[in-house]
Parts: sequence; C-alpha cells; structure tokens
Amino acid sequence: MHDIRTIRDNPAAFDADLARRGLPPLSSDLLALDGARRAKILAAETATAEQNRASKEVGAAKARGDDAGFERLRALVAEKKSEVARLTAEAAEEDARLRDALMRIPNNPLPEVPEGRDESDNLEIRRWGTPRSFDFKPLEHFEIPGVKPGMDFETAAKLSGARFVVLRGAVIRVHRALAQFMLDFHIAEHGLTETWTPVLVKEEAMYGTNQLPKFAEDSYQTTNGWWLIPTSEVTLTNTVAGDILEEAALPIRMTAHSQCFRSEAGSAGKDTTGMLRQHQFEKVEMVTICAPGTHLAEHDRMTRCAEAILEQLGLPYRTIVLCTGDMGFGAQKTHDLEVWLPGQDRYREISSVSTCGQFQARRMNARFRPTRAEAGAGKPEFVATLNGSGLAVGRCLIAVLENGQQADGSVDLPAVLAPYLGGRTRIAPDGTLI
Repeated sequence: MHDIRTIRDNPAAFDADLARRGLPPLSSDLLALDGARRAKILAAETATAEQNRASKEVGAAKARGDDAGFERLRALVAEKKSEVARLTAEAAEEDARLRDALMRIPNNPLPEVPEGRDESDNLEIRRWGTPRSFDFKPLEHFEIPGVKPGMDFETAAKLSGARFVVLRGAVIRVHRALAQFMLDFHIAEHGLTETWTPVLVKEEAMYGTNQLPKFAEDSYQTTNGWWLIPTSEVTLTNTVAGDILEEAALPIRMTAHSQCFRSEAGSAGKDTTGMLRQHQFEKVEMVTICAPGTHLAEHDRMTRCAEAILEQLGLPYRTIVLCTGDMGFGAQKTHDLEVWLPGQDRYREISSVSTCGQFQARRMNARFRPTRAEAGAGKPEFVATLNGSGLAVGRCLIAVLENGQQADGSVDLPAVLAPYLGGRTRIAPDGTLI
C-alpha cells in the first residue's frame, strides 16, 4: 500500500510512476479523499475540545449556583458528545474510503525496471543450459507413453471438473521427489528455514499480501470466510504482520511446500490441455523479510536460489526482468525464470521472484527497530518483503518429463532425484519406475 504522505509531498512523481504502469494519474482523486478525511478528523477534534471545555464549565456553574448556566452547559455537553460521535464515525468512513482506494493501486516500479506494455517488452538477462536436440519429435508431457498411465485428467474431471489432475504411480513419486529435493536443497545449501503453514487464512492475511481487494475473483473463499491460499507467500509473509522486529533478527529467510489454489479467472482459454495451469497445485515458496536497504541484494540472492534448483536438475532456462506493464500488482521488480519445454518448443515460466519493498509491510503493519544511529534513534520502520517460487512443483515435473523423454516412450530422470526414488532413474514406457 502507498503512503499518502508521500503522495501529498510529490503527487507528480506518484502519477509518473503510475504512468509507467500504463495507469492514469490518480493523485488528485486520492488527495481529495485525503482532504475530506483530514477535514472530518479536524472537525471531530474541534468538537472534542469544545465538549471538554463545556464539561469543565458545567462544574463551575454548579459550584457558583448558576442553575440556568448549568442546564445550558449540560445540554451543550450532550450536543457536543453527539457531534463528536457523528464526526468520528464520518472520519472513520473517509479513512476507510482512502485506505480502500490506496489498496487498489499497484506498487511503484523501481527506476531500473524496463518500460513496456506486456510480456513482449520483457528483458532477458541470462540463459543457462542448451536445449537438447531430439532425433524424434518431442511430445508434450501428457502425450509421453510412459507418463500417460500416471496422469489422469478424465478421472479428475469426473471428481472436480476441468483444470485438475489425478497423478498415480511413478509420476506422483517423481512429483513428490521434486518437492522434497527442492526443500532439502534450499535448507542445506541456501540456509532457508523450512516452515509449515495453514492453507486456510483470514481475510486480513489476503489483504496483507495484496490478493485483496483487487483480485478476489482469482482466489477461493469458504462459506465461513476463510480464504484458500494461492501460494504460501500469503502465510509466510503474514507471519510478521503487526510485529516490531529487531534489526538484528533480519533477514528472515523462509521456505515452505504447500498446496495452492487459484481460480484462474483471468486465464480462460489459456493452457487448457495438460497440467501447466491448474486450480490446485503445489509450490515450494521462498519468502524473505529484511531491512529496506538490503532488499535488492536479497532479490538477486533469491533469484539465484531458484536458478540453482533448475541447474541441479539439468533443465535449460532463461532469466528475464519483467517490464513495467507485465509486473505483478505488489512487485517493485520481478525476475521470471522460464524453463525450456521441448514439447512446446518454447520457454515457459516456472518461477517469479519479486521484491515488494515496503508495499506489503505497510498493509500488514510489519516493522523493525533499526539499530543504526542515523535511522532516528531506533524509531520503527516498515520492513521489506520478497517472495518467489523455488519452484512450482507441477511445472517442474512437466519440464523433467519433457526434457528427459526418449524415443521409446520412457523418461530419463535427473540424477539428483535418485536418492528420493530408491535409486531408480527412469520411467519405463509402460509407466513403471525402474
């Protein structure tokens, strides 16, 4: 969420940042809401002062036997009390209007983020690995003979409808192995703290990580008000909501493997075949809570954590910086990792790693107490938050299957998964793990 004081101080700069996002200027509307809110607050404070003054005069009138003055002042106190209540309620309504408006505006892109309107304007910054040359036409994951017995879309449709899958046998073992490998690698090699969190959260948690109010249609809500998380970014980030941390405790680097749920409301007609885009899926998420001055270094570090997983699996990928028009709502800067899928003959997103600066922390009221003297004698500041996939397990499974497929319908699996598969290294053409 944006700080209205910053908008007051430099509305032109705020509108210029919105323009980079392809949005119209909004500062004048926000400042009008802010002006109405401040006027109501001032009126309530003035009425409170008048009530307090009249209350003091009531006692004085009674002490000197001024019955007429006493009754007049007592009536005035009652009138001012009612006025204060009304103005306080109106000020709260104006404050809620302003807060709601601010919550619907995306984060400002950092100056180094490339200008652009959509994904065609994203900037590639590096590649790793060389896509394999096949002596046969590579298939998409769901077409590979050895995969078909373990990937059942028909039964899933009977159970739940479109964009679900039932995984069995060798395929689900590889899926589970991938998640375990990712967690173990992040813990042992990257120093992330494994965390397990609920998948059902209160509404305020979804507000804290900017899924609400703007993107309610992209998530699922239960009848009693809980929301199913679209990613454990929601829960991991909100672990510090309302807290004041000591700077010495930062950075906090976490990872979690969880079920994720998305309605995919904005993706009708996209990736309808296979399991690339599902309503229910699994991710190994990474979240960092840090001091604002370190967030860009943490962003690069987190990107490398995700890249390292792909390198360990031997999967070719490219890293891109998203342009201003393609970034997510809460991001200041985003690196996307796109893995090579030979069945589609193209790179596809497998991870987004974003720094949100203090945007989410302001929504969550998550702060830290600086220890450095120049920070203002330890006055609490908002933390910075970052999140990224490390990786999306289902998409990683797709990449492993497609890149490892053989002409006979079998699949060669990455060597790093063998310890998680009882030493087995292949899916045979009949779907068994060997």
